[in-house]
Amino acid sequence: MSTSGTQQFRYTQTPSKVLHLRNLPWECSEEELIELCNPFGKIVQTKCNVGANRNQAFVEFVDQNQAMSMVAYYASSSEQAQIRGKTVYIQYSNRNEIVNSKSPGDIPGNVLLVTMEGVQPGDVTIEVIHLVFSTFGFVHKIATFEKAAGFQALIQFSDLETATAAKDALDGRSIPRYLLPEHVSSCNLKISYSAHIDLNIKFQSNRSRDYTNPYLPVNPTAFDGFVQPVVGPDGVMKEQESNVLLATVENMQYAVTVDVLHTVFSAFGTVQKIAIFEKNYQTQALIQYPDVATASVAKNALEGHCIYDGGYCKLHLTYSRHTDLNVKAHSDKSRDYTIPSYPTIPMAPWSNPQGAPGYPPNGYNAALQTQAHAHATQPPSWDASTQAHAGRQNFVPVSTTFPAGTYTSTSRPAYVSAGQVLPPGTTSMPLPSPAATYHAQPPYYR
Repeated sequence: MSTSGTQQFRYTQTPSKVLHLRNLPWECSEEELIELCNPFGKIVQTKCNVGANRNQAFVEFVDQNQAMSMVAYYASSSEQAQIRGKTVYIQYSNRNEIVNSKSPGDIPGNVLLVTMEGVQPGDVTIEVIHLVFSTFGFVHKIATFEKAAGFQALIQFSDLETATAAKDALDGRSIPRYLLPEHVSSCNLKISYSAHIDLNIKFQSNRSRDYTNPYLPVNPTAFDGFVQPVVGPDGVMKEQESNVLLATVENMQYAVTVDVLHTVFSAFGTVQKIAIFEKNYQTQALIQYPDVATASVAKNALEGHCIYDGGYCKLHLTYSRHTDLNVKAHSDKSRDYTIPSYPTIPMAPWSNPQGAPGYPPNGYNAALQTQAHAHATQPPSWDASTQAHAGRQNFVPVSTTFPAGTYTSTSRPAYVSAGQVLPPGTTSMPLPSPAATYHAQPPYYR
């Protein structure tokens, strides 16, 4: 029996003429299911787009033997069941027939459930949602939230007719690009009816709004750090500037600590605070400058560039809605450089949140546990006059200490200083990777 077959099926269920199919492509149609299953027998009925991610389905055969023949074929063959190039996982259902009762999303109503694909919470403001949907009629209430399916919103209209018109016009469409932040390429809308009839909005905030009650109290905490979107004279939405940058690190093959980020971002001005966290299996960081101007220079210079040679630790920068970070203690994940006497928390071993499971151990975590980590004060300001290489740009010298090893400062350029422009075609700031410079520690992955 093939390995792929054993991974593709479960044998704990009792055989049934109804098969449960998982890992289907988005909006898999009934025709695609029938095309896959028809060679094994006659299909009585199907039920598509089941589950929170709408990637499951049920198929009912006329006879149980036909369902068993399909399971047996793919379980014993090297050929995998696929639809649109995606491997489909098949198992017996615990039901003996399909009952196509209507779900709440199939029953028309005046409240719509909108799923916004390709965005993170905060990328699409409640003002943008109101602007898009109010085109079809008066919007009474809006409530936004996050679920497993992604960033969602409940939108209440006056009546069924208005809600249906909005659903028919916008389902499967995208929010206009000029209403989205620069880092968001598209936002597709998936719309269904909600079982709600009248939303209960307790506060006006950036997450919920009741347009029928102007006297509803405003939740002050909900607007903390929240800013209204700004649209330029050309009609294109501009990102609201802030003194705090949100950095997302891609292709993170080396540890990115507060010391590494401080070395990078202090090239453009005094870094006050840094906080690192993991979100959606990606490493992100908040970097606070004393003013918006300094943050803007750093953002323009570093966006899209890599901390290390070889395309490692690529930075994507946006402005944060925060204005003052609350850093409670010094650690490898957070630092407040305005309070040098802050208590220090021992550094925890680093693990790559973007790495796939199954890599062999490489000894890096064990090496980290032997290192002491204590930085009491901010490094001295950089003096541009110390750069004596004629014809070269001015760069910040790289710190000579790095987690899990010590390496020698290199004469190669590291970061573009404030006010300078990167050479055309430059895609990375050539800070040498740890694996290439300190020999006491092997690369993180072998």
